[in-house]
Amino acid sequence: MLSYQVESGFDLEEMLALYKASGINRPIEDKSRMATLLASANLLVTARQNGKLVGLARCMTDKAWVVYICDLLVDKNLQQQGIGKELLHQVRRITGPEVQQLLHSAESAMGYYPKVGYQLCHNAFVVKRER
Repeated sequence: MLSYQVESGFDLEEMLALYKASGINRPIEDKSRMATLLASANLLVTARQNGKLVGLARCMTDKAWVVYICDLLVDKNLQQQGIGKELLHQVRRITGPEVQQLLHSAESAMGYYPKVGYQLCHNAFVVKRER
């Protein structure tokens, strides 16, 4: 059984296991950096199957104007079953329709987001991280 919820805390090892199982490119070998990455999010929406963490939407939001979805990840063994789409729906439900959702997609996921209602944005800028 799948359940979705907002979590106020996290187990670092559990999160690292999900990041690894999802295949997303993050510095999971740098536990300190990952702990900071997770602790700095102010909205963690999770998907759990029988209590096991299988999906995550890691977000930063002002709760009034914008929510930035930093990471959307689902265990590779459960991808293409609607879990990611439901996580995005839960972010929308939690933040409300007046809050704009933004995210930066990996090249490999560019075809996914239009299928779940996102529009390509051409007015963004970036300064790339050095490491």
